Amino acid sequence: MIEAEGNLSSKINAFLLSENRLFREALARILRSKSDICVVGVAPYSPEVIEQIEAARCDVLLVDPGAGEPLDMGLIQEVRLAAGDAKIVLIDMVEDESAFLKAVRAGVSGYILQEASALDVVAAVRSVKQGEAVCPSRLCLCLFKYLANKCPNLPNSRIKAQLGLTRREQQLLPLIAQGMTNKEIASQLNLSEQTIKNHVHRILQRTGASGRLEVVEAVRANGVAL
Repeated sequence: MIEAEGNLSSKINAFLLSENRLFREALARILRSKSDICVVGVAPYSPEVIEQIEAARCDVLLVDPGAGEPLDMGLIQEVRLAAGDAKIVLIDMVEDESAFLKAVRAGVSGYILQEASALDVVAAVRSVKQGEAVCPSRLCLCLFKYLANKCPNLPNSRIKAQLGLTRREQQLLPLIAQGMTNKEIASQLNLSEQTIKNHVHRILQRTGASGRLEVVEAVRANGVAL
């Protein structure tokens, strides 16, 4: 059963999803003790939980995938859609680079390891609500390595010379190629959805493309892999 409380706009509305009853009740009790956090939902996994998350309209969704269980990306993507604009924080995670990168690609904002304290979770809730990302410092390096390996595939000066795209518009191209929506791109780049919409419109004009697919094809035709 879901346990809900009043939704106070002045507070950070948090929803806790975990199969472990002892864990979720203990963490929920700690979260409730903080004056700036309102627990709007506490629930185990169930067929109804997606609807519960949608109805809760939380700011931060805390997800415990389950100790010893592999990261279920299907579940993460499903709850991400249900949570709307809410920030997702994975808790009780292992220090695994592959799982961490999968979580980042899925759009989570926080990744907290098993040895983290309850106060670390509270700090993460506050940080992601302010638009910050939270992850163990030891895993930051793998993000830099991942981006470094992707650099050869990023748009370069040839695109600006041949297609007239600005640096920001070039930055959008790999995200468009991934099929991301304007809203998803805006969230990843910390920009407004309208700003992204304007950039995409200008990209279409400058490339002469009628749609996002044609933009990707035009860039690839210029020898740049996306």
